[in-house]
Amino acid sequence: MNTAEKTLPKSQTVEKGAVNYKVIVGASLGNGLEIFDFTVYSFFAAIIGKLYFPSDSAYGSLLMSVAVFGVGFIMRPLGSMVLGAYADRVGRKAAMLMTIVLMGIGTALIAFAPTYAQIGVLAPVLIVVGRLIQGFAAGGEVGSATTLLLESAGANQRGFFVSWQAISQGVSALLGASCGLALTYFLPEEALYAWGWRVPFIIGLLIIPVGVYIRKHLEETYSGEQPDRARAPLNPVWDLVSNHAKDLLLGVLVIMSGTVMVYVVLLYMPTYMMQTYHIAGPTAYLFSCIASVVQIVAVYYAGRYVDRIQNYKRPLLFSIFAALILIYPTFWFLSATQTLWLAIVFRILLIGALGINMLASTMLIVSALPRHVRATGTSMIYAFGVTLFGGSAQLIVTWLLETSGNPLAPAWYVTGMLTVSLIATLLFRERHTE
Repeated sequence: MNTAEKTLPKSQTVEKGAVNYKVIVGASLGNGLEIFDFTVYSFFAAIIGKLYFPSDSAYGSLLMSVAVFGVGFIMRPLGSMVLGAYADRVGRKAAMLMTIVLMGIGTALIAFAPTYAQIGVLAPVLIVVGRLIQGFAAGGEVGSATTLLLESAGANQRGFFVSWQAISQGVSALLGASCGLALTYFLPEEALYAWGWRVPFIIGLLIIPVGVYIRKHLEETYSGEQPDRARAPLNPVWDLVSNHAKDLLLGVLVIMSGTVMVYVVLLYMPTYMMQTYHIAGPTAYLFSCIASVVQIVAVYYAGRYVDRIQNYKRPLLFSIFAALILIYPTFWFLSATQTLWLAIVFRILLIGALGINMLASTMLIVSALPRHVRATGTSMIYAFGVTLFGGSAQLIVTWLLETSGNPLAPAWYVTGMLTVSLIATLLFRERHTE
């Protein structure tokens, strides 16, 4: 047994069939808030672009807005190393409290920032700072929360517990899309630009006190700060780079498939539909609401399924193959006349594959890492993967659309990323560590 690890007393262990929903809610809130904010920002990118990054070209303003969206991802790797190591040294709970407070600060800056017309160049600076703080916090959130969920679960419930991380993303994307749908449907364009786009960010802020309270009362599952530090490295980042470099590299490429699909197929799609095909806002947001429901259902059943078969690699490979088949028809039917309903059907299937991918890739990675560096490793893999391939995805896709003039450019980009991820998944060795 690892003497550097704190083990839970018998009263806190999870028996077969028992579900600690306080742990699930507390661990999922932070990631949910992150995705809610990112979803809302994506949906209102065109409005934010015009208010904070004025340009002669509509694509120019959108491109700047999307670029700032990507700026937050620059801080993710730093956040993953600092906060991930903190979670492995001090505890998952302590790191999770820190991340949710930082997320609230970043969200507040965006929600209440005056526009360019009001304070000039300082306006986009506030948006950038808000995104940087959000990115730093998000870098440490996923690793800390996911490891706490895994370590709080019984051996036969790990997939179910961890699935709530991805489910929270789907619920948050659904809530974000619903906000966008309601605001664009009920508010006139003038009100939407004046104050309507801020409403979802303010709603997100209301979650912070609830999240802090719940997380403060969670039980800690692990801390490396013990008298015997043989298995608790002073520098978890160096331990990972020295002893688990292959897992880090392949892990980043493994999650690339799901990351790119999340940020292109799930989050960017409403903006793409409105900007490229001039589809009405309510229709585009309804499209995303349906997609989010499908994702939630797919992730839930994927979690149950992997617990039953105790294998994560096979479902992940299936999801990538399915996405490779579905991605091009989804975008093609959007471009063709009178085939919107077929685009909806194919996107539903594609989102189903994404749901399986999100759960299986997370389980494959987090289960393979040793417990004493698990939070740091999971955080770094997720942060670098999302920074390199998620944060840049919307910027690259927007640039490809503008320079190529080909509305199917996003499909080709996603196809390339899926192919690389498929190879990495085949090379990644599945392990089930304690």
